[in-house]
Amino acid sequence: MTVTPPRTTYRHGDLRRALLDAGIELARQGGPDAVVLREATRRAGVAPNAAYRHFANRDDLLGAVRAAAVAAVAEAMEAELARVPATGTPTERAHARVRAVGAGYMRFAHAETGLFRTAFGGRFSVQHEPDPAMGGATGLNPFQHLSAALDDLVAAGALPAQRRPGAEYLAWSTVHGMALLSIDGPLRGTPQAMLDALGQRLLDMVERGI
Repeated sequence: MTVTPPRTTYRHGDLRRALLDAGIELARQGGPDAVVLREATRRAGVAPNAAYRHFANRDDLLGAVRAAAVAAVAEAMEAELARVPATGTPTERAHARVRAVGAGYMRFAHAETGLFRTAFGGRFSVQHEPDPAMGGATGLNPFQHLSAALDDLVAAGALPAQRRPGAEYLAWSTVHGMALLSIDGPLRGTPQAMLDALGQRLLDMVERGI
C-alpha cells in the first residue's frame, strides 16, 4: 500500500479546503457514514493531528461536508431554473419554476446519491436561520428555492394565497419521498427513463395538489 507523505506547502486556509474536498469526495463515494476525519487527512496528505486546527472532530467535518452537499443541491436546482424559458405567461413561468426546482432535486438524487444522502440524512435545518454555506450561486438553499417558486405561483394568481402556508413542506415531502424510493427503496434499479417519466407525473401531481 502506498502511503502519501505529509504535505508541507499549505498556505493559510489551504489545508481546511483540502480536508473539506477530501470529505466531500468521501461522501460522494459512500454517503455520510464514509466521512471519517482520519481518512480525510490521509487523502489530504497530512498528519492526523493537523486536521484538528480546522475541524474539532468528525462531526465538525461532516457538518461542513453536509453544508457543501446542500449547496450542491441548490446549484442543481439553479441549473434547471436557468433553462426555464423567459417567454410565456406569468402563470406558465411560475409553474415551470416549481417543476424546475423539483426536477433539479430528483436529478441530483440520482446523479450524486452519496452527496444527496449526506445532504438530507442528518439532523439539521435549512429553513430556519439558513446557513450561507448551504446556498448555491444565488445564495439560496434548496428550501428557499422551493419557497420562492411557490411564492411566484401566488404572485401569478396560480395558487390561492390562503393555500400557500405550509405548501413547501408538502411539496418537499412528496418529491423527497420519490427520490428515496428510487435510490434506497423498492424503485431502486428502475430504468432511468421510467424514473424520469414517473418524476414528471409526480411533479404534475404536486402542481395540482398544492
